[in-house]
Amino acid sequence: MARRIAVVGSINMDLVTQATRFPQPGETLLGEDFVTVPGGKGANQAVAAARLGATVTLIGALGRDGFGDQLHAGLRHEGVDLAHLRRLDDQASGTASITVAGGENQIVVVPAANAGLMPAHVEAARDAIARADVVLVQMEIPLETVDATLRLGQQLGVPVIFNPAPARPLPAEWLARARYVTPNQHELAVLLGADPAEDFRTLMRRAPGPVVLTRGGEGAWYREQGEPRHQRGFAVEAIDSTGAGDTFNAALAVFLHEGLAAAVRKACAAAALSVTRLGAQRGMPRAGELDAFLAAAPSPRP
Repeated sequence: MARRIAVVGSINMDLVTQATRFPQPGETLLGEDFVTVPGGKGANQAVAAARLGATVTLIGALGRDGFGDQLHAGLRHEGVDLAHLRRLDDQASGTASITVAGGENQIVVVPAANAGLMPAHVEAARDAIARADVVLVQMEIPLETVDATLRLGQQLGVPVIFNPAPARPLPAEWLARARYVTPNQHELAVLLGADPAEDFRTLMRRAPGPVVLTRGGEGAWYREQGEPRHQRGFAVEAIDSTGAGDTFNAALAVFLHEGLAAAVRKACAAAALSVTRLGAQRGMPRAGELDAFLAAAPSPRP
């Protein structure tokens, strides 16, 4: 039976420029390619979960503009339930300007309509959230909407995976309401008000609840109780890391019913596959691709 995933989050059009290197401040640099690609952490996680076989509802907001029309059509094409997607007359749709060089990226996000996603919209989707097996939420939407999602998930007994990106310091009780918090090392340090240079395993022990910590090509570390455990990453040729974290979070939600260790392994594999293609959503694997990738047993990184 397909897992039911509710995603509360942002929807952006990604404006992706590919270059040989990143420009210095004040420098004009000739790029190699430019594409517009659907993105936004909420939409990315919704699409990734749908491609992995889940039934997905997205709670988000778009403007009534050309980008909004394209993004709406793309999400519908991916099979995402848009009953709780709002179209706002007084806002443009969100955008992210992304420069890709050497397999890494730099991103500037303009939230626009995403800033109009309010707690009332989450409450209006109460029934969809109550029916979900897992809820995903990130931080490209207003903080009060993130809080409302965490509170509603806790109230309804639905596990919430909280991806705290872009990170900022938060009250410990917010983190405690999530079933899992999924930062990278820098984000976890920001959340806890700690030194980013501090050992990440120490930071994980200090967190007020279970943590699944992503570390790029190294894989992921996870802790519910006791000592953090490591899932090694999978060796691939990276083209574009945009959307890898979103693919990881979606896969974690889709496979969580198999147990945390199995879900983290599949999430690492899905994220590895996603970086082999340009563009956040373009690179997201389908269930069959993930199954074939895992069956081939690529060597984990040492």
